[in-house]
Order: sequence, then structure tokens, then C-alpha cells
Amino acid sequence: MDIKDIQNLIKFVSKAEVSEVKYKTKDFEITIKTPLAGSEVAYAQPAVYHTAPQQVAAQAPIATPAAAPAEKAEAASDDSKYITIKSPMIGTFYRKPSPDKDVFVNVGDEVSVGKVVCVIEAMKLFNQIDSEVSGKIVKILVDDATPVEYDQPLFLVDPS
Repeated sequence: MDIKDIQNLIKFVSKAEVSEVKYKTKDFEITIKTPLAGSEVAYAQPAVYHTAPQQVAAQAPIATPAAAPAEKAEAASDDSKYITIKSPMIGTFYRKPSPDKDVFVNVGDEVSVGKVVCVIEAMKLFNQIDSEVSGKIVKILVDDATPVEYDQPLFLVDPS
């Protein structure tokens, strides 16, 4: 069983919504366990408390808050022309092959189909993630050494 077979098995288990799968042959044995058997994961959100505006805050210009939503809407429409590289599995995202090596890609780097863009560690296996598109990396959407979910956007690529 090679790494691609293991990745496909992990994808299958995550989609099948089962809690555990054991695969055993004469020479090989693997057990894949998922935390909540495919049920929705509830994330705790920190509580946000708002205080009443003070007199100094009331004197602030009102045009600034109105400009911020317009900028966000403009940025969202710009993102639609980009192609997203998504995580093919659940695991921990790493931008480097090892701590003492350079990152695979930076913002502004050109990528082609098949170029390694990151590594996702799942169950002590480090899986290289290849680009499925050619273009220029516009944005890296995940911080290094953070957990990622299946189908979570990792990179934005400008195909032009």
C-alpha cells in the first residue's frame, strides 16, 4: 500500500462518516479513527463583550466604518477570479518539509500542476500536497502548523 492509497483511504473514511476502519493484509496493517464519526464539530467561540461608547468615541468620524464594508466587499469580489487549492484531508498543515528547510511556496511564487505546495500530517504520516492548477500564489489562507479540515481552502492562485 503506497501513500496515495493511504490518502484515498483517509478520504473515504472521512466521507463515509464512520468512527473507525481497520485494514489488514499479510504485510501491512492500518487503523484509521475519526474523532466524532462524521458528526458536526462544535467549536467554542470566545465571548465578545461590547461596552457603551464613550464621549471620545462619539467624536470619531463616521465615514471610516462605512468605508470598511465597501473594502471587504471589493476584496471578496476580487477573490472570485482566483482558484482555490483545498485540503484533501484532515490533518496539520505545514509550509515546510521540515523545520530546518525553506517553505514550499510564498505569496507571489509561480506554481504548476504537480508542484508540492505544502505538507499535511495525518496520523504521523506526512502527505505532500501537489498543486492541481498552474498560476501565481496570491494568498496563503492557513497559518503554519495549524489543523485543517477536509476541503478547507489553503491557497488562492491567480491562473492568469
